[in-house]
Amino acid sequence: MRTLRDTDYFPSPDQLERCSLGFPSERAQESTRASVGTAAEMALPPRTRARPNGQPDPASTIERKPPRNVKFACTMEKSAPHRVLAARGWREVDDDSWDWDVMWADTGWVHDNVTYNVTTQPQRLRENQRVNHFPNHVELTRKDLLAKNVKRAKRQAEKDGADPAEFDFIPKTYVLPGEGQMLLREVREKGGTWIMKPIGRAQGTGIFLVNKVKQIEDWLKRRGTEAAENKLSDDYVCQRYVDDPYLVDDRKFDMRIYVLVLSYQPLKVYLYREGFARFTNTPYSTAKSDLKNPYVHLTNHAIQKRDVDYDPSVDDLKMPIQDLYTHMLSTHGQDAADRCFAGMHGVIINALRSVSQVMINDKHCYELYGYDIMIDAELRPWLIEVNASPSMSSDSQSDADLKAALLDDTFTCLDAEEVFEGRTPPRVGGFDLVCEDGKLTRTAEWGGLPTLLGADNSDRLEALERLRRWCKKGKAGEERAKARSAALVAATGMPPIVHW
Repeated sequence: MRTLRDTDYFPSPDQLERCSLGFPSERAQESTRASVGTAAEMALPPRTRARPNGQPDPASTIERKPPRNVKFACTMEKSAPHRVLAARGWREVDDDSWDWDVMWADTGWVHDNVTYNVTTQPQRLRENQRVNHFPNHVELTRKDLLAKNVKRAKRQAEKDGADPAEFDFIPKTYVLPGEGQMLLREVREKGGTWIMKPIGRAQGTGIFLVNKVKQIEDWLKRRGTEAAENKLSDDYVCQRYVDDPYLVDDRKFDMRIYVLVLSYQPLKVYLYREGFARFTNTPYSTAKSDLKNPYVHLTNHAIQKRDVDYDPSVDDLKMPIQDLYTHMLSTHGQDAADRCFAGMHGVIINALRSVSQVMINDKHCYELYGYDIMIDAELRPWLIEVNASPSMSSDSQSDADLKAALLDDTFTCLDAEEVFEGRTPPRVGGFDLVCEDGKLTRTAEWGGLPTLLGADNSDRLEALERLRRWCKKGKAGEERAKARSAALVAATGMPPIVHW
């Protein structure tokens, strides 16, 4: 695991310089040169590219519509998203001016300003405006609604003759207090350990474990008393606890994985290669005496930091997901490691499928989700929850730089400068296109891998350079390349792939 350095954990100057490797307009380029420095200037694409014979590339001589000057607004000043938006050379405006092209807002702002119900019309957004939450994102990101939607998708799969096991990726869940009696019957018949979670809180707040009927009965009784007294109380979900987690160095962990959704109907999804495992500070134990010990059972970093034995100068309790794959590879072999990571890939897509028909698919919306996934001792992935506002704060410099790159690639995917010409690039920095028009996609870069989650991302800047050349080539150039690829397929019998 990574060792922390004594520093302020904001994106490093080098990382912020690289944020200009997107597609800034001429005016934004001048702003970036002035505010970031010569390294960013050197990174900007040349106007023409020399060919081997010394002649300019024909694609570089075609006159194209210049990139748009982009304006942004952010409700969280001095946050990592705010810093990255500014580092791209985009111009900041007030969020209440509605003169922005790209908005990064908290969910409360979206609920207040982009509303959808029978009595309120949505704020009218211009064609080019993008905001970072779907209006009813809670269908995926609230624990009770996620469970409801996954159960419904599983029933629909059974009716359609599809495999319902595709949606068997969350532990058995009951919503309380409404399903309290069903839960009590389940616990009386099958026992086991269960985990109670408030449906609307984050960072491990209010979570506890139970393993006795009386504990649940007492909670339901207290909840009933509070309701009778008109006290405001949280509803909960109660899930069967994954009590046989996969361990590394005897410690429990879950994984934070980043997923960008640009559309639900049709489904269009990018998956980020990098992520990390979050560990407990204390070795895992199933002893009854440890049932109430959050430092054994809860992987939330906000909780683990409060452990008196936690020393951030020694260990930040995080492991890059690439290192986790390497550990599985060396311990269990490639087939087992690939099956596990392919399973996580499937969980991500199927969770989105389960809500795609109920999500309000506003074309102005995009959303960067933080998936929390746990692996059991059989290397089976379980979806714990999906976060609509994954934390962009950092506890280490490498963590800060990862999130700066993640945010920069997110904003590039939006194509606010309108340089993609309506096309969809299969890779944007650390993002790989995994679903377009509701269909799974892959490129030759995948090779024989079932997923690029956890794949090497050290070539991220080279990938952005390829993307820049792809944009310079334009739509006409891509069509010619596709025609050559189709001829190759016809001649060799190779299966068609997404052209890149």
